[in-house]
Amino acid sequence: MSKILGSWSGMRKYLEEDMLCPSLRGRVRYGCTRYVGMDSDHVFDVWVDGKQIKRFSLETVNEYFIAQGYAVKKGPMSIHDYWADFWSLMEKHPLESRAEYTDDEFCDALTVYRNQPIQDSLWSPNPIVRMFAVLDRRLGARTIEKLRPEIENQPEWLQPFFRLRMESSAPNPQKPVKNQNSSCNPYGNMV
Repeated sequence: MSKILGSWSGMRKYLEEDMLCPSLRGRVRYGCTRYVGMDSDHVFDVWVDGKQIKRFSLETVNEYFIAQGYAVKKGPMSIHDYWADFWSLMEKHPLESRAEYTDDEFCDALTVYRNQPIQDSLWSPNPIVRMFAVLDRRLGARTIEKLRPEIENQPEWLQPFFRLRMESSAPNPQKPVKNQNSSCNPYGNMV
């Protein structure tokens, strides 16, 4: 568990209690699962209001590569065939160009977030670092308002986190930030 900077319960407390803005406490949850046979790999999840919003694992990245057509996988296959070309695809498609991320990328982003000023994290080129930052309690009302025009510039998966923070920090918290895609709720999930 050293990759996740100590015990997961300690990291979860740090993210959900110490650093999460008060209006989102109890609404945003982080999860960590390690399945038997996964060596040292983990699956990290972010949940909002009881719904999984984002997952970080080698599997989600490989499924992303397959869905994007970067890796051609057909029918039943061996584990070797399933993971063939994974690492070369990781090199070819860096973190900033993907919408899915590994457990190690989650941990690396958490390390960066914990060790730099909040403003640096908020404008980081790493979208995972920005996810942690936008939910951070240290953001003031003016900073949050300055982020409003930046929502549409964020990766699609990250926009719901920005909207959630805008909504939770608004004077009238029941009024969600308008989503440009009318078929999605404020969190970016299909309705």
